[in-house]
Amino acid sequence: MMGLPVGCCVVVLTLICHSHSLETLNSWHRSKRSQENVGSGPSDCVSRTNPPQDSNSPNFSVELRMPGVVPAASDTYLCMAFPVPTSQDAFIVDFIPQASMDTVHHMLLFGCRTPMSTRSYWDCGSVQGTCKGEASIMYAWARNAPPTKLPRDVGFKVGRNSGTSYFVLQVHYGDISAFKDRHRDCSGLTLRMTTKPQPFIAGIYLLMSMDTIVPPGKAVTNADIACDYASYPMYPFAFRTHTHQLGKVVSGYRIRDGKWTLIGRQSPQLPQAFYAVNKEVTVKYGDTLAARCVFTGEGRTTPTYIGGTSDDEMCNFYIMYYMDSRHATPYMNCMDGGSSKLFKHIPAEANVPIAVSPDQHTSMMHRGPATDHQDSDLLLGANGGEQALDQDYHLEEDSAWPQSSLQLGQVAGLALDADANLVIFHRGDHHWGAESFNDMAQYQQRSLGTIQQSTILVVNPASGNILKASGRNLFYLPHGITTDQDNNYWVTDVALHQVLKVSSDGRDRTLLALGQAFKPGDDHAHFCQPTDVVVDRESGNIFVSDGYCNARILKFTADGKYLSEWGAGSSDRRRRTPFRIPHSLALLPDRNEVCVADRENGRIQCFLTETGEFVKEIKKEEFGGEVFAIAYSPVGDGVIFAVNGNSLYDSTTPLRGFTINYSTKEILDVFSPEKEEFEIPHAIVETQDGSVFVGDAGSQSVFKFSSEKAHRSVKKAGIEVQELEEMETIVHTKVRPGNNISKTAAIQDKQAVAEQPQPQKQQEEKEKEKNELKPNKAQGILPAFITTLLLVPLVLVISIGLFVCWRKNSRHEVKSEPSPGGGILGKIRGKAVGGLNLGNFFASHKGYTRQGFDQLSTEGSDQERNDEESSESENEEYSALPPPRSSS
Repeated sequence: MMGLPVGCCVVVLTLICHSHSLETLNSWHRSKRSQENVGSGPSDCVSRTNPPQDSNSPNFSVELRMPGVVPAASDTYLCMAFPVPTSQDAFIVDFIPQASMDTVHHMLLFGCRTPMSTRSYWDCGSVQGTCKGEASIMYAWARNAPPTKLPRDVGFKVGRNSGTSYFVLQVHYGDISAFKDRHRDCSGLTLRMTTKPQPFIAGIYLLMSMDTIVPPGKAVTNADIACDYASYPMYPFAFRTHTHQLGKVVSGYRIRDGKWTLIGRQSPQLPQAFYAVNKEVTVKYGDTLAARCVFTGEGRTTPTYIGGTSDDEMCNFYIMYYMDSRHATPYMNCMDGGSSKLFKHIPAEANVPIAVSPDQHTSMMHRGPATDHQDSDLLLGANGGEQALDQDYHLEEDSAWPQSSLQLGQVAGLALDADANLVIFHRGDHHWGAESFNDMAQYQQRSLGTIQQSTILVVNPASGNILKASGRNLFYLPHGITTDQDNNYWVTDVALHQVLKVSSDGRDRTLLALGQAFKPGDDHAHFCQPTDVVVDRESGNIFVSDGYCNARILKFTADGKYLSEWGAGSSDRRRRTPFRIPHSLALLPDRNEVCVADRENGRIQCFLTETGEFVKEIKKEEFGGEVFAIAYSPVGDGVIFAVNGNSLYDSTTPLRGFTINYSTKEILDVFSPEKEEFEIPHAIVETQDGSVFVGDAGSQSVFKFSSEKAHRSVKKAGIEVQELEEMETIVHTKVRPGNNISKTAAIQDKQAVAEQPQPQKQQEEKEKEKNELKPNKAQGILPAFITTLLLVPLVLVISIGLFVCWRKNSRHEVKSEPSPGGGILGKIRGKAVGGLNLGNFFASHKGYTRQGFDQLSTEGSDQERNDEESSESENEEYSALPPPRSSS
């Protein structure tokens, strides 16, 4: 009952203090902060969705705010991302800037499928940029520039299948002298949105030069772009120009029936914003869109090329338009260089630079990396070399791995070495049981001594063969393992309560030890059953998860100097749940993050490596309350591999591996062994070829999982190789003996065959079969005639022989020995069953010789062949080129 009066008192006191502070504020600060609606309180710095006051209204708003930032230096670009707050189609119908011209130089709003980061904010003026892959500018605000206003009944379509799942707000802080009072900035935008379908959809058309070179010292260089428009009518209502330091003026036009109509013209050195078009313009099928950027090379000593850095140049002309929603295209582009003939008629105004006064000049905008490089990435298809997971991606167990038994103990950790080989860390003949530790976490089995077996095995990931073994007489209860840039091993031992750096040269040297052996603790110099360790290969910093009886992550320098530590994170600081066994670590080098498998909480949490700031949490019902181990791959939007474990509270959830999209937290795939089941999946790692290995402490084994698609690719590759060999055979048969055909010509023949369309190839194969089954009549007449002439005397000789034999038997009545077949046929058969050996038959009679008849055989006579001669004959047959085919 007392809570209400106390709460009222607190509110009243707060209002009094707030009023008093407002009265004491300097009037300059009052006008700057209050009039422009830029707050610095906690509520003003939160990006959120404001639902409609009327539950039946389709309208709502989204607040995009920088989360209370203080830029460290002038000319800083900071970004924040916010997911589109609906899975259905939604439309942005208005943009309301919330920024101070004395604080913010300009703001850009991008729409994209996946942001470069999902941290609370990040430096997007560096190589990180704003979005991964496709990105589109939706709004631009700059000091001293008018705000962009959408026409009535026009909206930017987002959500669902629009390609825009995230908003990314980029804020450029020019001069940071406004931050001398150390206030935190919460600049941003308010988006007015609706789920009501709009009659017209807004979009962006980008004209961009890709091959312009600005010669050093040259006063004027033009970059021209032009494309024929081949879509439904579009209605431009705003434009934006962009170059770097050398750009003087950028102009865009619609060309119809030879007449050039100005869409927009502006100096790229003025604030980066969308400006209203010159006048109402309609672009329809058959029109041409053209743009020209005018550069100067004065002051440069080397050529300047199109590129993404401040020393390069860019030539971009953006058209913001709307189209009928029935056939709207949200993004279009043009990169074709315009012909000199076409641009002879460009209006003279396009060649006249626009004067920019010193107070308007925005040269600071171009000192850092280009802010529009994501558009280049979109059009060039650049994605940082990363590949997204295929829709058919699925991991299946490779039951043939390893090829021979590894003889492992409890498998505690897995890693990759510098040569991309699999590293297995196991416990040999030691086991972690109920008697291993007392209530003070002190190891009770020191009398067993160290593990005598090699606890670290380097294994070929393809075959499973052991390449190297080390780690004897060093450890008591191994747990986690990783490698550094010098290929040293970093391991944790829960019995020793230590993190050790061990050489990989086979000499088992301990290069560095963190913590005190067998002495648990919770200060900077002690651990309590540390579970895992990872190494940032760029900075050399070490991250340790500690552990079974502590609940923290510690950060050290490469030489073991303590830097910092932190506990569990939460987006709601009032409801922060501590770690319950931070069990496994994964470093995300492309994001500068480290993630931890918080085992007993059944979740994955990620933090910035620099500050330990909480980034995100992934928690799924499919985990069943336990996450034992994690690994990370930068492929696509980033992928986390995880394995769950048995929970005391849920015995029904199966033990499985998970492939998780880092950005969306979506489970992409689940996998498990086919013949056996996981018992205690304890470690996981991904190799360079995409295979995933899981170490199981219960079954004392390592499972290998490979992509199902990879299996299909191998089979497909085999088919392709076979087809290629068939093509080569065809090419060889085309080469006649005696023709001096060059190797190049043969290769060209092969390529010609390979490039034939598949239906044509099948038709040719059918024709080939027909030709083989139906010999040419002209070719068959002569051989048939010759064969007939040879057979006539042969039949005559046989007939005479039979007659002579009959006459002898009938005249002299000589009794012959019994033969296997009886009578004359028994003598004719000879040795081979069913064989006709004419040499043996005629040799038994006077006046005949075996010459020319030996080894003449019918079915079954192959058994009589001389093995040596037969072998040579086969070798010659298979090593010879196929016989040349007749050209007729």
